[in-house]
Amino acid sequence: MSSPPVAHHRTLAPSTAVNSLLQADFECVNYLLIISTQADTTVRMTLALEGLQYHRRAPAAEPEGPIDADVVVYGATSGGVTAAVRAARSGLRVVLLAFDDRVGGMTASGLGETDVGDARTIGGLARAFYAEVAAAYHAPDPHWKVEAHVAEEIFLRWLADAGVVLRRRRHLLDVTKTGNRITELRTDDGSSYRAQVYVDASYEGDLLAAAGVSYTVGRESSATYGESIAGVQHSINHQFERPVDPYVVPGQPSSGLLPGISAEPYGAVGSGDRHVQAYNFRLHVTNGSDRIPFPRPEGYDASRYELLRRYLEAGIYELYGRTTRVHGRVFDMNNHGAFSSDHIGAGDEWPEAGYARREEIFQDHVRYQAGLLYYLSTSADLPAEVRAATQAFGLAPGEFRQTSHWPHQLYVREGRRMLAEHVVTEHEATGRIVAPDPIAVASYVMDSHNARRVLVDGNPRNEGNVQVPLARPFGISFRSIVPRISECANLLVAAAVSASHVAFASVRMEPVFMTVGEAAGCAASLAASARIAVQDVEYDVLRRDLTGSGGIVGWPRGEAA
Repeated sequence: MSSPPVAHHRTLAPSTAVNSLLQADFECVNYLLIISTQADTTVRMTLALEGLQYHRRAPAAEPEGPIDADVVVYGATSGGVTAAVRAARSGLRVVLLAFDDRVGGMTASGLGETDVGDARTIGGLARAFYAEVAAAYHAPDPHWKVEAHVAEEIFLRWLADAGVVLRRRRHLLDVTKTGNRITELRTDDGSSYRAQVYVDASYEGDLLAAAGVSYTVGRESSATYGESIAGVQHSINHQFERPVDPYVVPGQPSSGLLPGISAEPYGAVGSGDRHVQAYNFRLHVTNGSDRIPFPRPEGYDASRYELLRRYLEAGIYELYGRTTRVHGRVFDMNNHGAFSSDHIGAGDEWPEAGYARREEIFQDHVRYQAGLLYYLSTSADLPAEVRAATQAFGLAPGEFRQTSHWPHQLYVREGRRMLAEHVVTEHEATGRIVAPDPIAVASYVMDSHNARRVLVDGNPRNEGNVQVPLARPFGISFRSIVPRISECANLLVAAAVSASHVAFASVRMEPVFMTVGEAAGCAASLAASARIAVQDVEYDVLRRDLTGSGGIVGWPRGEAA
Protein backbone atom coordinates (compact mmCIF):
# COMPACT_ATOMS: atom_id res chain seq x y z
CA MET A 1 0.00 0.00 0.00
CA SER A 2 1.27 3.44 -0.85
CA SER A 3 2.08 6.00 1.78
CA PRO A 4 1.15 9.68 1.80
CA PRO A 5 4.39 11.58 1.29
CA VAL A 6 5.76 13.66 4.13
CA ALA A 7 8.62 15.47 2.39
CA HIS A 8 9.41 19.12 3.06
CA HIS A 9 7.85 19.26 6.52
CA ARG A 10 8.82 20.68 9.87
CA THR A 11 7.68 19.37 13.21
CA LEU A 12 7.89 21.85 15.44
CA ALA A 13 -14.69 2.72 43.15
CA PRO A 14 -17.93 -0.88 47.19
CA SER A 15 -17.32 -4.63 46.48
CA THR A 16 -18.26 -6.43 43.31
CA ALA A 17 -21.75 -7.06 44.72
CA VAL A 18 -24.05 -4.41 43.29
CA ASN A 19 -27.54 -3.45 44.37
CA SER A 20 -29.59 -2.14 41.46
CA LEU A 21 -29.64 -1.29 37.78
CA LEU A 22 -29.80 2.41 37.14
CA GLN A 23 -30.02 3.81 33.67
CA ALA A 24 -30.37 7.53 34.22
CA ASP A 25 -31.74 9.56 31.37
CA PHE A 26 -31.18 13.28 31.85
CA GLU A 27 -31.90 15.51 28.84
CA CYS A 28 -31.74 12.44 26.61
CA VAL A 29 -28.33 11.36 27.94
CA ASN A 30 -28.20 7.75 29.13
CA TYR A 31 -25.34 7.07 31.49
CA LEU A 32 -24.72 3.34 31.53
CA LEU A 33 -23.94 2.90 35.18
CA ILE A 34 -22.67 -0.53 35.99
CA ILE A 35 -25.15 -1.26 38.75
CA SER A 36 -27.74 -3.94 38.16
CA THR A 37 -29.87 -6.69 39.63
CA GLN A 38 -30.89 -8.14 36.29
CA ALA A 39 -30.30 -11.86 35.94
CA ASP A 40 -27.36 -12.94 33.85
CA THR A 41 -28.30 -13.93 30.33
CA THR A 42 -26.51 -15.87 27.65
CA VAL A 43 -25.73 -13.80 24.59
CA ARG A 44 -24.63 -15.47 21.39
CA MET A 45 -21.99 -13.38 19.70
CA THR A 46 -22.00 -14.47 16.08
CA LEU A 47 -21.29 -11.27 14.19
CA ALA A 48 -17.95 -10.94 12.44
CA LEU A 49 -16.71 -7.43 11.73
CA GLU A 50 -16.40 -8.05 8.01
CA GLY A 51 -15.81 -5.35 5.44
CA LEU A 52 -14.27 -3.04 8.01
CA GLN A 53 -11.09 -1.57 6.56
CA TYR A 54 -9.34 1.78 6.59
CA HIS A 55 -7.75 1.47 3.16
CA ARG A 56 -9.96 -0.07 0.49
CA ARG A 57 -8.54 -0.39 -2.99
CA ALA A 58 -10.45 1.19 -5.82
CA PRO A 59 -12.25 -1.35 -8.04
CA ALA A 60 -10.15 -2.67 -10.87
CA ALA A 61 -10.58 -0.23 -13.73
CA GLU A 62 -8.58 1.95 -16.04
CA PRO A 63 -7.06 4.88 -14.13
CA GLU A 64 -8.63 8.18 -15.07
CA GLY A 65 -6.87 11.33 -15.95
CA PRO A 66 -5.36 13.62 -16.01
CA ILE A 67 -8.73 15.12 -15.06
CA ASP A 68 -8.83 18.90 -15.32
CA ALA A 69 -10.87 20.94 -12.85
CA ASP A 70 -10.92 24.37 -11.33
CA VAL A 71 -10.85 23.03 -7.77
CA VAL A 72 -9.91 19.61 -6.41
CA VAL A 73 -10.89 18.83 -2.81
CA TYR A 74 -9.05 15.96 -1.15
CA GLY A 75 -11.04 14.36 1.66
CA ALA A 76 -14.84 13.99 1.76
CA THR A 77 -15.13 15.02 5.40
CA SER A 78 -17.94 17.36 6.41
CA GLY A 79 -15.62 20.28 5.64
CA GLY A 80 -14.60 18.69 2.37
CA VAL A 81 -18.24 18.49 1.32
CA THR A 82 -18.95 22.13 2.19
CA ALA A 83 -15.75 23.26 0.44
CA ALA A 84 -16.70 21.38 -2.72
CA VAL A 85 -20.33 22.52 -2.67
CA ARG A 86 -19.44 26.16 -2.09
CA ALA A 87 -16.90 26.21 -4.92
CA ALA A 88 -19.25 24.38 -7.30
CA ARG A 89 -22.11 26.75 -6.55
CA SER A 90 -19.85 29.50 -7.86
CA GLY A 91 -19.99 27.81 -11.26
CA LEU A 92 -16.61 26.10 -11.08
CA ARG A 93 -15.65 22.57 -12.09
CA VAL A 94 -15.03 20.77 -8.80
CA VAL A 95 -13.79 17.25 -8.08
CA LEU A 96 -14.14 15.75 -4.58
CA LEU A 97 -11.88 12.80 -3.77
CA ALA A 98 -13.27 10.58 -1.01
CA PHE A 99 -10.84 8.27 0.77
CA ASP A 100 -13.39 5.48 1.22
CA ASP A 101 -16.93 4.70 0.06
CA ARG A 102 -18.67 7.26 2.27
CA VAL A 103 -18.88 11.04 2.48
CA GLY A 104 -19.39 13.33 5.47
CA GLY A 105 -16.53 12.34 7.76
CA MET A 106 -17.43 11.92 11.41
CA THR A 107 -20.79 13.67 10.98
CA ALA A 108 -21.82 10.66 8.87
CA SER A 109 -19.87 8.09 10.88
CA GLY A 110 -21.50 7.91 14.29
CA LEU A 111 -20.90 11.35 15.75
CA GLY A 112 -24.61 11.92 16.17
CA GLU A 113 -24.37 14.23 19.18
CA THR A 114 -23.08 17.48 17.67
CA ASP A 115 -20.66 19.51 19.78
CA VAL A 116 -22.32 22.86 19.20
CA GLY A 117 -20.98 25.38 21.70
CA ASP A 118 -22.80 28.65 21.06
CA ALA A 119 -25.36 27.92 18.34
CA ARG A 120 -25.35 31.57 17.26
CA THR A 121 -21.84 31.10 15.84
CA ILE A 122 -22.94 28.48 13.29
CA GLY A 123 -24.02 29.94 9.96
CA GLY A 124 -23.85 29.37 6.23
CA LEU A 125 -23.87 25.80 4.95
CA ALA A 126 -23.36 24.36 8.42
CA ARG A 127 -26.52 26.06 9.65
CA ALA A 128 -28.35 24.93 6.50
CA PHE A 129 -27.23 21.35 7.13
CA TYR A 130 -28.78 21.25 10.60
CA ALA A 131 -31.93 22.87 9.24
CA GLU A 132 -32.19 20.00 6.76
CA VAL A 133 -31.62 17.53 9.59
CA ALA A 134 -34.57 19.13 11.38
CA ALA A 135 -36.70 18.77 8.26
CA ALA A 136 -35.73 15.12 7.92
CA TYR A 137 -36.92 14.44 11.46
CA HIS A 138 -39.90 16.84 11.33
CA ALA A 139 -38.29 18.54 14.32
CA PRO A 140 -37.79 22.19 15.30
CA ASP A 141 -35.06 23.97 13.37
CA PRO A 142 -32.16 23.59 14.00
CA HIS A 143 -31.77 19.99 15.11
CA TRP A 144 -28.29 19.14 16.36
CA LYS A 145 -28.51 15.35 16.59
CA VAL A 146 -28.29 13.28 13.45
CA GLU A 147 -28.04 9.62 12.46
CA ALA A 148 -25.21 8.78 10.12
CA HIS A 149 -27.39 7.76 7.18
CA VAL A 150 -29.44 10.95 7.41
CA ALA A 151 -26.28 13.08 7.39
CA GLU A 152 -24.82 11.30 4.39
CA GLU A 153 -28.07 11.54 2.42
CA ILE A 154 -28.05 15.33 2.84
CA PHE A 155 -24.39 15.64 1.87
CA LEU A 156 -24.80 13.42 -1.21
CA ARG A 157 -27.81 15.42 -2.38
CA TRP A 158 -25.90 18.66 -1.97
CA LEU A 159 -22.98 17.34 -3.99
CA ALA A 160 -25.24 16.07 -6.78
CA ASP A 161 -27.26 19.28 -6.92
CA ALA A 162 -24.09 21.37 -7.10
CA GLY A 163 -22.63 19.23 -9.89
CA VAL A 164 -19.58 18.13 -7.91
CA VAL A 165 -17.73 15.19 -9.47
CA LEU A 166 -17.35 12.64 -6.65
CA ARG A 167 -14.73 9.91 -6.78
CA ARG A 168 -14.58 7.25 -4.07
CA ARG A 169 -11.59 5.22 -2.82
CA ARG A 170 -9.08 7.80 -3.99
CA HIS A 171 -5.97 7.71 -1.83
CA LEU A 172 -3.26 10.32 -2.23
CA LEU A 173 -0.02 8.96 -3.69
CA ASP A 174 1.92 12.14 -4.40
CA VAL A 175 1.80 15.56 -6.01
CA THR A 176 3.79 17.41 -8.62
CA LYS A 177 4.74 21.01 -7.97
CA THR A 178 6.08 23.70 -10.24
CA GLY A 179 7.65 26.34 -8.08
CA ASN A 180 5.22 27.02 -5.26
CA ARG A 181 2.15 25.60 -7.02
CA ILE A 182 0.67 22.10 -7.10
CA THR A 183 0.19 21.12 -10.73
CA GLU A 184 -1.07 17.56 -10.34
CA LEU A 185 -2.36 15.22 -7.64
CA ARG A 186 -2.00 11.48 -8.15
CA THR A 187 -3.85 8.72 -6.32
CA ASP A 188 -2.72 5.16 -5.71
CA ASP A 189 -5.10 3.70 -8.30
CA GLY A 190 -3.12 5.49 -11.02
CA SER A 191 -5.54 8.38 -11.52
CA SER A 192 -4.43 12.01 -11.64
CA TYR A 193 -6.13 15.37 -11.17
CA ARG A 194 -5.14 18.88 -12.18
CA ALA A 195 -6.66 22.08 -10.82
CA GLN A 196 -6.09 25.78 -10.32
CA VAL A 197 -6.65 25.37 -6.57
CA TYR A 198 -6.59 22.41 -4.17
CA VAL A 199 -8.24 22.01 -0.78
CA ASP A 200 -6.90 19.61 1.84
CA ALA A 201 -9.98 18.53 3.82
CA SER A 202 -8.44 15.39 5.31
CA TYR A 203 -8.36 15.10 9.09
CA GLU A 204 -4.70 14.08 8.86
CA GLY A 205 -3.40 16.88 6.64
CA ASP A 206 -2.01 14.40 4.11
CA LEU A 207 -2.16 16.73 1.10
CA LEU A 208 -0.49 19.65 2.82
CA ALA A 209 2.36 17.35 3.87
CA ALA A 210 2.74 16.01 0.33
CA ALA A 211 2.89 19.59 -0.94
CA GLY A 212 5.82 20.41 1.34
CA VAL A 213 3.86 22.65 3.70
CA SER A 214 5.18 22.99 7.25
CA TYR A 215 3.24 21.26 9.98
CA THR A 216 3.47 19.95 13.51
CA VAL A 217 2.19 16.90 15.37
CA GLY A 218 1.49 16.56 19.07
CA ARG A 219 1.54 18.99 21.96
CA GLU A 220 3.50 22.21 22.14
CA SER A 221 5.12 23.15 25.42
CA SER A 222 3.70 26.01 27.44
CA ALA A 223 6.70 28.07 26.41
CA THR A 224 6.08 27.71 22.66
CA TYR A 225 3.15 30.13 22.51
CA GLY A 226 2.90 31.14 26.16
CA GLU A 227 -0.14 28.91 26.73
CA SER A 228 -1.00 28.03 30.31
CA ILE A 229 -2.69 24.70 29.49
CA ALA A 230 -0.30 23.44 26.81
CA GLY A 231 1.73 20.25 26.93
CA VAL A 232 1.59 17.70 29.74
CA GLN A 233 -1.40 18.35 31.99
CA HIS A 234 -2.91 16.84 35.12
CA SER A 235 -6.21 15.25 34.11
CA ILE A 236 -9.16 15.71 36.43
CA ASN A 237 -11.91 14.44 34.18
CA HIS A 238 -12.03 10.81 33.01
CA GLN A 239 -9.62 9.87 35.76
CA PHE A 240 -9.05 6.94 38.11
CA GLU A 241 -10.71 7.63 41.45
CA ARG A 242 -9.13 4.79 43.45
CA PRO A 243 -5.76 3.05 43.49
CA VAL A 244 -5.44 0.03 41.22
CA ASP A 245 -2.51 -2.35 41.10
CA PRO A 246 -0.92 -1.82 37.66
CA TYR A 247 1.26 -4.93 37.41
CA VAL A 248 0.60 -8.17 35.57
CA VAL A 249 1.29 -10.03 38.80
CA PRO A 250 -0.16 -7.81 41.52
CA GLY A 251 2.53 -6.27 43.67
CA GLN A 252 5.38 -7.40 41.41
CA PRO A 253 6.81 -4.62 39.21
CA SER A 254 9.16 -7.14 37.59
CA SER A 255 6.14 -8.85 36.00
CA GLY A 256 5.53 -5.79 33.82
CA LEU A 257 2.70 -3.31 33.41
CA LEU A 258 -0.83 -4.25 32.45
CA PRO A 259 -1.88 -3.53 28.84
CA GLY A 260 -2.73 0.10 28.22
CA ILE A 261 -0.26 1.53 30.76
CA SER A 262 2.89 3.24 29.48
CA ALA A 263 6.24 3.03 31.25
CA GLU A 264 6.97 6.58 30.09
CA PRO A 265 7.60 9.07 32.93
CA TYR A 266 4.81 11.54 33.67
CA GLY A 267 7.06 14.47 32.80
CA ALA A 268 6.92 18.10 33.79
CA VAL A 269 3.59 19.88 33.52
CA GLY A 270 3.68 22.15 30.48
CA SER A 271 6.37 20.17 28.65
CA GLY A 272 5.75 19.38 24.99
CA ASP A 273 5.78 16.03 23.20
CA ARG A 274 4.44 14.29 20.11
CA HIS A 275 1.47 12.58 21.74
CA VAL A 276 -2.01 13.14 20.29
CA GLN A 277 -5.33 12.96 22.06
CA ALA A 278 -6.92 9.51 22.02
CA TYR A 279 -9.04 8.19 19.15
CA ASN A 280 -12.11 5.95 19.24
CA PHE A 281 -15.12 4.96 17.17
CA ARG A 282 -18.43 6.74 17.75
CA LEU A 283 -20.90 3.88 17.65
CA HIS A 284 -24.58 3.96 16.80
CA VAL A 285 -26.17 1.65 19.37
CA THR A 286 -29.72 0.80 20.34
CA ASN A 287 -31.60 -0.65 23.29
CA GLY A 288 -34.35 -1.91 20.99
CA SER A 289 -35.28 -5.57 20.62
CA ASP A 290 -33.55 -5.61 17.21
CA ARG A 291 -30.15 -4.74 18.68
CA ILE A 292 -27.17 -6.70 17.41
CA PRO A 293 -25.07 -8.16 20.24
CA PHE A 294 -21.61 -6.67 20.54
CA PRO A 295 -19.35 -8.94 18.47
CA ARG A 296 -16.25 -10.83 19.48
CA PRO A 297 -13.58 -9.31 17.23
CA GLU A 298 -10.88 -11.33 15.57
CA GLY A 299 -7.82 -11.36 17.83
CA TYR A 300 -9.89 -10.76 20.97
CA ASP A 301 -7.70 -10.73 24.10
CA ALA A 302 -9.45 -10.43 27.45
CA SER A 303 -6.18 -9.53 29.19
CA ARG A 304 -6.37 -6.07 27.62
CA TYR A 305 -9.16 -5.27 30.08
CA GLU A 306 -7.61 -6.58 33.31
CA LEU A 307 -7.04 -3.00 34.49
CA LEU A 308 -10.76 -2.32 34.07
CA ARG A 309 -11.64 -5.52 35.94
CA ARG A 310 -9.47 -4.48 38.86
CA TYR A 311 -10.96 -0.99 38.82
CA LEU A 312 -14.43 -2.50 39.04
CA GLU A 313 -13.23 -4.77 41.81
CA ALA A 314 -11.98 -1.70 43.67
CA GLY A 315 -15.58 -0.53 43.83
CA ILE A 316 -15.83 2.07 41.10
CA TYR A 317 -18.87 1.10 39.10
CA GLU A 318 -18.53 4.13 36.91
CA LEU A 319 -19.46 4.85 33.35
CA TYR A 320 -17.69 2.69 30.80
CA GLY A 321 -19.36 4.73 28.10
CA ARG A 322 -21.91 7.45 27.56
CA THR A 323 -24.86 6.98 25.26
CA THR A 324 -26.76 10.02 24.04
CA ARG A 325 -30.10 9.60 22.31
CA VAL A 326 -29.91 10.66 18.68
CA HIS A 327 -33.29 9.60 17.34
CA GLY A 328 -35.86 7.13 18.55
CA ARG A 329 -33.98 4.25 20.14
CA VAL A 330 -30.69 5.01 18.40
CA PHE A 331 -27.89 6.39 20.56
CA ASP A 332 -24.40 7.79 19.99
CA MET A 333 -21.96 5.92 22.25
CA ASN A 334 -18.87 7.88 23.24
CA ASN A 335 -15.98 7.67 25.68
CA HIS A 336 -16.54 8.42 29.34
CA GLY A 337 -14.61 7.60 32.48
CA ALA A 338 -11.15 6.37 33.41
CA PHE A 339 -11.27 3.26 31.20
CA SER A 340 -13.56 3.48 28.21
CA SER A 341 -13.65 3.48 24.41
CA ASP A 342 -10.77 5.93 23.97
CA HIS A 343 -7.74 3.81 23.07
CA ILE A 344 -5.37 5.99 25.04
CA GLY A 345 -1.84 6.22 23.67
CA ALA A 346 -2.52 4.04 20.63
CA GLY A 347 -2.87 6.70 17.95
CA ASP A 348 0.41 8.61 18.19
CA GLU A 349 1.81 7.21 14.93
CA TRP A 350 -1.36 7.75 12.91
CA PRO A 351 -0.85 11.34 11.66
CA GLU A 352 2.38 10.63 9.78
CA ALA A 353 1.97 6.88 9.17
CA GLY A 354 1.64 5.35 5.73
CA TYR A 355 -1.52 3.56 4.72
CA ALA A 356 -0.29 0.10 5.70
CA ARG A 357 0.63 1.22 9.20
CA ARG A 358 -2.62 3.15 9.55
CA GLU A 359 -4.50 -0.01 8.63
CA GLU A 360 -2.77 -1.78 11.52
CA ILE A 361 -3.62 1.05 13.92
CA PHE A 362 -7.20 1.13 12.65
CA GLN A 363 -7.69 -2.60 13.17
CA ASP A 364 -6.11 -2.39 16.62
CA HIS A 365 -8.66 0.26 17.57
CA VAL A 366 -11.45 -2.00 16.27
CA ARG A 367 -10.14 -4.94 18.30
CA TYR A 368 -9.73 -2.81 21.41
CA GLN A 369 -13.16 -1.16 21.37
CA ALA A 370 -15.18 -4.11 20.09
CA GLY A 371 -13.28 -6.33 22.50
CA LEU A 372 -14.07 -4.00 25.39
CA LEU A 373 -17.81 -4.24 24.76
CA TYR A 374 -17.63 -7.98 24.20
CA TYR A 375 -15.70 -8.37 27.45
CA LEU A 376 -18.19 -6.27 29.40
CA SER A 377 -21.12 -8.21 28.01
CA THR A 378 -19.76 -11.76 28.32
CA SER A 379 -16.85 -12.14 30.72
CA ALA A 380 -17.46 -14.47 33.65
CA ASP A 381 -14.80 -12.50 35.53
CA LEU A 382 -17.23 -9.60 35.86
CA PRO A 383 -20.35 -9.31 37.99
CA ALA A 384 -23.55 -10.45 36.28
CA GLU A 385 -24.87 -6.93 36.75
CA VAL A 386 -22.11 -5.55 34.56
CA ARG A 387 -22.89 -7.99 31.78
CA ALA A 388 -26.60 -7.29 31.95
CA ALA A 389 -26.09 -3.53 31.79
CA THR A 390 -23.92 -3.93 28.70
CA GLN A 391 -26.26 -6.42 27.05
CA ALA A 392 -29.08 -3.90 27.31
CA PHE A 393 -27.50 -2.22 24.27
CA GLY A 394 -26.21 -3.48 20.96
CA LEU A 395 -25.21 -2.21 17.54
CA ALA A 396 -27.98 -0.43 15.64
CA PRO A 397 -29.05 -2.61 12.68
CA GLY A 398 -30.01 0.33 10.47
CA GLU A 399 -26.52 1.82 10.25
CA PHE A 400 -23.21 0.91 8.61
CA ARG A 401 -24.56 -2.19 6.91
CA GLN A 402 -21.53 -2.48 4.63
CA THR A 403 -19.17 -2.65 7.64
CA SER A 404 -21.04 -5.03 9.96
CA HIS A 405 -22.91 -2.13 11.61
CA TRP A 406 -19.63 -0.69 12.90
CA PRO A 407 -18.61 2.85 11.83
CA HIS A 408 -16.25 2.99 8.87
CA GLN A 409 -14.42 6.09 10.14
CA LEU A 410 -11.99 6.17 13.06
CA TYR A 411 -12.45 9.35 15.08
CA VAL A 412 -9.12 11.03 14.37
CA ARG A 413 -9.49 13.90 16.81
CA GLU A 414 -6.27 15.48 15.63
CA GLY A 415 -3.64 14.67 13.03
CA ARG A 416 -1.11 17.02 11.53
CA ARG A 417 -1.66 20.74 12.08
CA MET A 418 -0.34 23.20 9.52
CA LEU A 419 2.19 25.85 10.52
CA ALA A 420 1.13 28.99 8.69
CA GLU A 421 1.80 32.68 9.16
CA HIS A 422 -0.89 32.73 11.82
CA VAL A 423 -1.28 30.04 14.47
CA VAL A 424 -4.53 29.98 16.43
CA THR A 425 -3.67 29.68 20.14
CA GLU A 426 -5.14 29.70 23.61
CA HIS A 427 -4.88 33.50 23.52
CA GLU A 428 -7.74 33.72 21.02
CA ALA A 429 -9.79 31.42 23.23
CA THR A 430 -9.17 33.63 26.26
CA GLY A 431 -9.94 36.82 24.34
CA ARG A 432 -6.43 38.26 24.60
CA ILE A 433 -6.05 38.17 20.81
CA VAL A 434 -8.75 38.85 18.23
CA ALA A 435 -8.01 37.85 14.64
CA PRO A 436 -8.60 40.76 12.23
CA ASP A 437 -9.48 38.40 9.35
CA PRO A 438 -11.87 35.71 10.69
CA ILE A 439 -13.59 33.30 8.32
CA ALA A 440 -15.36 31.10 10.91
CA VAL A 441 -16.00 31.02 14.65
CA ALA A 442 -15.14 28.44 17.31
CA SER A 443 -17.22 28.38 20.47
CA TYR A 444 -16.93 24.93 22.05
CA VAL A 445 -14.76 24.37 25.11
CA MET A 446 -11.11 23.51 24.55
CA ASP A 447 -11.77 19.78 24.70
CA SER A 448 -8.75 17.52 24.35
CA HIS A 449 -9.00 13.88 25.39
CA ASN A 450 -6.36 12.07 27.39
CA ALA A 451 -3.11 11.35 25.57
CA ARG A 452 -1.39 8.86 27.89
CA ARG A 453 -1.90 6.44 30.77
CA VAL A 454 1.17 6.36 33.04
CA LEU A 455 2.09 5.57 36.62
CA VAL A 456 2.02 8.10 39.45
CA ASP A 457 3.09 6.84 42.86
CA GLY A 458 2.61 3.29 41.64
CA ASN A 459 -0.95 3.80 40.39
CA PRO A 460 -2.33 4.31 36.86
CA ARG A 461 -3.20 7.88 35.96
CA ASN A 462 -4.60 9.24 32.71
CA GLU A 463 -2.83 12.35 31.45
CA GLY A 464 -3.63 15.10 28.98
CA ASN A 465 -7.36 15.72 29.31
CA VAL A 466 -8.16 19.42 28.97
CA GLN A 467 -11.71 20.76 29.20
CA VAL A 468 -11.48 24.51 29.60
CA PRO A 469 -14.33 26.89 28.66
CA LEU A 470 -13.66 29.80 26.33
CA ALA A 471 -13.79 33.37 27.53
CA ARG A 472 -15.95 34.02 24.46
CA PRO A 473 -16.35 32.60 20.96
CA PHE A 474 -13.37 33.46 18.80
CA GLY A 475 -12.76 34.03 15.12
CA ILE A 476 -10.52 31.71 13.10
CA SER A 477 -8.10 33.68 10.96
CA PHE A 478 -8.05 33.32 7.20
CA ARG A 479 -4.25 33.15 7.50
CA SER A 480 -4.62 29.93 9.51
CA ILE A 481 -6.12 28.06 6.54
CA VAL A 482 -3.57 29.13 3.90
CA PRO A 483 0.10 28.06 3.87
CA ARG A 484 2.99 30.46 3.64
CA ILE A 485 3.08 31.59 0.01
CA SER A 486 6.67 30.42 -0.33
CA GLU A 487 5.52 26.86 0.42
CA CYS A 488 2.34 26.63 -1.65
CA ALA A 489 0.29 29.29 -3.43
CA ASN A 490 -2.72 27.21 -4.48
CA LEU A 491 -3.68 25.16 -1.41
CA LEU A 492 -6.26 25.78 1.31
CA VAL A 493 -6.73 23.66 4.43
CA ALA A 494 -10.17 22.86 5.81
CA ALA A 495 -9.40 20.58 8.79
CA ALA A 496 -5.70 20.41 9.70
CA VAL A 497 -5.65 24.17 10.25
CA SER A 498 -2.79 26.15 11.73
CA ALA A 499 -3.54 25.96 15.45
CA SER A 500 -1.84 24.88 18.64
CA HIS A 501 -2.88 21.59 20.24
CA VAL A 502 -4.80 23.55 22.88
CA ALA A 503 -6.70 25.82 20.50
CA PHE A 504 -7.33 23.03 18.02
CA ALA A 505 -9.21 21.28 20.82
CA SER A 506 -11.97 23.87 20.28
CA VAL A 507 -11.59 24.31 16.52
CA ARG A 508 -11.90 20.56 15.81
CA MET A 509 -15.71 20.36 16.14
CA GLU A 510 -17.67 19.21 13.10
CA PRO A 511 -19.83 22.35 12.66
CA VAL A 512 -16.63 24.43 12.72
CA PHE A 513 -15.03 22.19 10.10
CA MET A 514 -18.12 22.77 7.95
CA THR A 515 -17.81 26.56 8.26
CA VAL A 516 -14.05 26.49 7.69
CA GLY A 517 -14.63 24.22 4.69
CA GLU A 518 -17.15 26.63 3.24
CA ALA A 519 -14.68 29.49 3.67
CA ALA A 520 -11.99 27.40 1.95
CA GLY A 521 -14.35 26.65 -0.93
CA CYS A 522 -15.26 30.31 -1.26
CA ALA A 523 -11.61 31.40 -1.22
CA ALA A 524 -10.75 28.67 -3.71
CA SER A 525 -13.40 29.91 -6.13
CA LEU A 526 -12.12 33.50 -5.84
CA ALA A 527 -8.52 32.44 -6.39
CA ALA A 528 -9.31 30.08 -9.26
CA SER A 529 -11.53 32.58 -11.05
CA ALA A 530 -8.94 35.36 -10.81
CA ARG A 531 -5.98 33.00 -11.28
CA ILE A 532 -4.23 34.40 -8.22
CA ALA A 533 -2.51 32.89 -5.21
CA VAL A 534 -4.88 31.92 -2.41
CA GLN A 535 -2.90 34.23 -0.14
CA ASP A 536 -3.81 37.14 -2.45
CA VAL A 537 -7.57 36.69 -2.07
CA GLU A 538 -8.87 39.99 -0.72
CA TYR A 539 -10.20 39.37 2.75
CA ASP A 540 -12.94 42.01 2.46
CA VAL A 541 -14.27 40.29 -0.68
CA LEU A 542 -14.12 36.87 0.98
CA ARG A 543 -15.83 38.19 4.09
CA ARG A 544 -18.58 39.83 2.05
CA ASP A 545 -19.23 36.65 0.08
CA LEU A 546 -19.43 34.54 3.24
CA THR A 547 -21.67 36.88 5.23
CA GLY A 548 -23.83 37.46 2.17
CA SER A 549 -24.82 33.78 2.25
CA GLY A 550 -25.43 33.65 5.98
CA GLY A 551 -21.91 32.92 7.21
CA ILE A 552 -20.78 34.00 10.68
CA VAL A 553 -17.18 35.14 10.40
CA GLY A 554 -16.53 36.93 13.67
CA TRP A 555 -17.76 37.49 17.19
CA PRO A 556 -19.71 39.55 18.16
CA ARG A 557 -21.88 38.31 15.32
CA GLY A 558 -20.57 39.39 11.95
CA GLU A 559 -17.85 41.62 13.42
CA ALA A 560 -14.14 41.12 13.08
CA ALA A 561 -13.17 42.79 16.34
